Amino acid sequence: MLKQRVITALVLIPVVIGAVLFFDTFWFAVSFGAIIGLGAWEWTHLSGIRNRLVRGIYLSFVAVLSVVCFIYKGHPWIEAVIALAVIWWLIALGLIIAMQQQCFQIPDSRFLKACTGLVVLIPAWLSLILLREDEYVRGSLVLFLFVLIWLADSAAYFSGRRWGKSRLCSRISPGKTVEGVYGALLSACVLALPYAIVNNVQGIEIPIFIIICLMTVLASIVGDLVVSMMKRAANLKDSSHLLPGHGGVMDRIDSLTAAAPVFYAGLWVWDNWQ
Repeated sequence: MLKQRVITALVLIPVVIGAVLFFDTFWFAVSFGAIIGLGAWEWTHLSGIRNRLVRGIYLSFVAVLSVVCFIYKGHPWIEAVIALAVIWWLIALGLIIAMQQQCFQIPDSRFLKACTGLVVLIPAWLSLILLREDEYVRGSLVLFLFVLIWLADSAAYFSGRRWGKSRLCSRISPGKTVEGVYGALLSACVLALPYAIVNNVQGIEIPIFIIICLMTVLASIVGDLVVSMMKRAANLKDSSHLLPGHGGVMDRIDSLTAAAPVFYAGLWVWDNWQ
């Protein structure tokens, strides 16, 4: 299993980095749109939809909405899509807390779960495109976001293994610990500070940027837990077996689905309040 994970990671990571750094906006959108498409296919399975025709229609609907967002990505109203996603993730945090306290159960509605998938997947993809389009930083912000999430995930795992005692959400993901969250947040500070200094972020802007990164990491944990909720409701260990040793696409991008819109929204608010 470990060998499979390493081989898969060694193949995928250079491909992802290459797409971020060297693709133009259109091909970047297409390549990551394909990943979102695979995630949408898996989401239908997590939602309890088994009919292949219905799953295909859902995938086509996701593709159409994505194309519309791409065409109008320069319009001011497109920011509302990101805002909707941020609101959803705040609601999702409340649902996670309620589920942990046994005050909430995921409704057994395939339609509702499918609609949730639209808010989970499309704004994340759109956020990456908007970040990638910034003429001053090109792909560096997207790459920073990926490294931020990867590092936080690894830090959470190792700090949880080493010091973990307090369960974070035992009813959703028993393996996650509060100490793991602390490790993830610490890793965010360790990465964000030198990135800010190298990119000439100065004065009060440095702690603001670090706070945005901390919020992004917290959002990534919420995204992970939401997909875990979906898998638990569907009685599945992995979203699929597409990636050897890693499960499915949703198992790999669960953190990103929440982190990307929160990271973009934080930078957008910061930029417009300066």
